[in-house]
Amino acid sequence: MARFALFACGAALVSADKIKLGQDVDYPPYAFIDGAGVLQGFGKDIADGMTASCDDIEIEVVRAKWSDCWDGNGPKLGAKLEDGTLDACTAYTHTKGARNDWAEFSGGILDANKAAGLLTLLVDGKPKVNGSSDLDGVTVVDVAGWAPTADTIAFVENKCASKLYSAKYIMKAGAGNDAAMKMLRDGDADAMFVYADQAKNRQCNADGKGKYSGSVATWDCAMWEGFGTDYAYVQTGQSGYVFNGTTLALAKKGSGVAEKLNPCLWKFMETKEYYDICVKHDFVESCYRNKHFPAIEDEVHHEYNKPTNEHSGDCSSGYCPCPGGASEPGYWHSESETSGAAGLIMSGFMALPIVAVL
Repeated sequence: MARFALFACGAALVSADKIKLGQDVDYPPYAFIDGAGVLQGFGKDIADGMTASCDDIEIEVVRAKWSDCWDGNGPKLGAKLEDGTLDACTAYTHTKGARNDWAEFSGGILDANKAAGLLTLLVDGKPKVNGSSDLDGVTVVDVAGWAPTADTIAFVENKCASKLYSAKYIMKAGAGNDAAMKMLRDGDADAMFVYADQAKNRQCNADGKGKYSGSVATWDCAMWEGFGTDYAYVQTGQSGYVFNGTTLALAKKGSGVAEKLNPCLWKFMETKEYYDICVKHDFVESCYRNKHFPAIEDEVHHEYNKPTNEHSGDCSSGYCPCPGGASEPGYWHSESETSGAAGLIMSGFMALPIVAVL
């Protein structure tokens, strides 16, 4: 991270912190690449908007591997974040657990409802792992290096039973999303602990390109076919694993990057441009609200953002309801999360920013 100044007639005109922000390209709509080879994504759009809006920040978004940022085999920072080649990486969720021993996080760019869930195979339309399972004796695969991290399953609850899981599950790790899905399909795992929108975001068109507008699929499209027929979520809405939602920056602990970014970030998130970016990426319900957002009752709530006990019908949508129906009504009602150091307080299905700094 470099600092520079421009001088004219002996007076400083501009002084800005230059921050190099890394992202990979297999995480639409958060971070991906288009057909022209240009980096795209929600995180990059926020970073570019901040650079245009704030004189004291200049953010360069560059392509990097996720493993350059966070080494899931450690757990520890990735090599390029550790050695300073990158100042930070974008689109990381501020999770509980080991990440906090190594990293600092900027404020969130999405509300703290970046939910996790459990995927399982369907047999004749019925889930292999029942939605009410406490996971006792169940083999679960986690995606190494990705949130939700394996250690954070201890913080989420079964949304059908309204209680935490048994500690007697068997946890395995897949070296990436495709590898974890292959383990699920091959029977090496019974369930997959993963973001509740991950399967939806890895669907492809017939031409092999990602369904998300303009994205190029850098993953195995065939591995993710059959969403709602071959496999489905039996748990969604599990947000107990987070301190904060998707953040602009994960950086080396003690680097001061978060402190430098946050004032501009908070300023930018009050603008109409932030709202427009949320509309562009279909994140209106997940973004922090400002005066430019529509009334809450006009928002559309995606299935992946709902807890399992609010799903209905069968598993054909990719999101199974609770066996026998929902256990309790309500949206984000039962994990009783407060965000503490993340600077958020959960209220209904909104997270409200408070003064505390990350």
